[in-house]
Amino acid sequence: MKTHNTDIIMKNQIFLWIAVVTGLILMIPLVAMQYTNDVDWSISDFVIMGVLMYGIGSMFVFTARRIHTTGNRIIIGIAFLLGLLYIWAELAVGIFTNLGS
Repeated sequence: MKTHNTDIIMKNQIFLWIAVVTGLILMIPLVAMQYTNDVDWSISDFVIMGVLMYGIGSMFVFTARRIHTTGNRIIIGIAFLLGLLYIWAELAVGIFTNLGS
């Protein structure tokens, strides 16, 4: 007897949702560029952030599929989010290295 799993993490549609959310988040700087000169992203900035966000989201899904407790998934999600924020800050201004400078 096969059981029907309703957990969104286990469905492959989650990757489409990650792509949609990534696109929506990237719309924020795109719209901001239309109204202010303070936001100045090039196409490579959009590509790098899109790959970074989609990649981190996909890695979280692959990891969360192996972890079955909600508490541990939250901890792993926070760890992935902190990793994303660190890489973003490192690329933007270079906290410990000069990658963004």
